[in-house]
Amino acid sequence: MMRVAACALMAAMGVPVAPISAQAAPPPRSGYTDASPATRAMQDDDSVNPAFLWVQQGETLWSTARDGGTSCAGCHGAPASMQGVAARYPAFDAARGRPVTLAQRIELCRTEHQGEERLDQDSETLLSLTALLGLQSRGMPVSVQQDGPMQPFHDEGARLYATQFGQLNLSCHQCHDELAGQTLAGSLIPQGHANGYPLYRLEWQSLGSLYRRIRNCLTGVRATPFAPDAPELIAIEIYLAGRGRGLVVETPAVRP
Repeated sequence: MMRVAACALMAAMGVPVAPISAQAAPPPRSGYTDASPATRAMQDDDSVNPAFLWVQQGETLWSTARDGGTSCAGCHGAPASMQGVAARYPAFDAARGRPVTLAQRIELCRTEHQGEERLDQDSETLLSLTALLGLQSRGMPVSVQQDGPMQPFHDEGARLYATQFGQLNLSCHQCHDELAGQTLAGSLIPQGHANGYPLYRLEWQSLGSLYRRIRNCLTGVRATPFAPDAPELIAIEIYLAGRGRGLVVETPAVRP
């Protein structure tokens, strides 16, 4: 919220903001680079990274079958079999004619193959499983498809990224491209890449999804957040993945 307020104040002060199409995108810079040494050390050491509490829970869930059904491990084997998967999501689902996120893919497996009930985006179970699978791709380059059947969704994400929202009339682009790297009241404005989600945010004292971060940004500019299953969120996530090409998966990352 402090960063949203910083963007709003700087915009109100008349900081010039050029159209997104009029300038080259800056080289991607991970939020890890901008974090304090203490925060980076926390992410680097799995034994002190608080997100691993959720990873450990995910390992238990992965191998547990409810009511005699099939566990995740029963179909997929060890979590290591999922290496590289998180780096490729969101991915296009031909049967549904649309992309799905990694969390949605987990939900589809749970509901269609395990007979489980649907979960909220930020439920402990879904966060834990998503963090576990994300960990299997840690260090691998983000490689989400942007062309072919994904092109229209990428383009919609780019449009939304440049759209000004809410009573403060701010876009993602204005904060995370035009004002990235600047500070106000000691708060640094990051580029806002998504390569660490789900991640542990010190501000939240909890693991959280990319949806939670986007929801907080929208409420911060006094806009109505998208619904958790809104197609706009998937489009934005696809665009962010392309915007962050060259970065590696850091799941589960730690941020301020």
